[in-house]
Amino acid sequence: MSDIRLLDHAEAQARIGELSEVLADCVAGGASVGFMAPYGPADAAPFWQSVAAAVGAEATLLFAAEREGRIVGTVQIGISQMPNQPHRADVKKLLVMESERGRGVARALMTAAEAEAARRGKTVLVLDTATGSPAETVYERLGWQRAGVIPDYALYPDGRFCATTFFYKRIGA
Repeated sequence: MSDIRLLDHAEAQARIGELSEVLADCVAGGASVGFMAPYGPADAAPFWQSVAAAVGAEATLLFAAEREGRIVGTVQIGISQMPNQPHRADVKKLLVMESERGRGVARALMTAAEAEAARRGKTVLVLDTATGSPAETVYERLGWQRAGVIPDYALYPDGRFCATTFFYKRIGA
């Protein structure tokens, strides 16, 4: 089991290299998470810099799963919403290194993220994932409800079209 931690702004910035390795590993493995191949850790650093800034602005919560002191997985919760959505948050970029999959890392990250979102008064979480991906099964096992599928919503890193499934979950109160 991995240790799950909520990173603050300073730690998010200090660990951009590790976070970048996780993202690059997922893209290299074919995950449709917004980036195109080829994609390495240096390519990922600007993305994580923007995430760290969002953490510093208290718009995003950044969770890290660690094994032996190294980040092996991560997930974000976008908690800053429009005035008519103070109860809602967006789950973003659940990423687990390929070598760590099947060990409960995704479940542990999601459990921590959901608990913290509920603690902050969020009652509805939403996310999207590549249709047919292993992540779909993870979300279903964790009690997420399928809202629908949009064909050709995004691209896989190799340029093929990717359908996307949207999910939601009621939490907290």
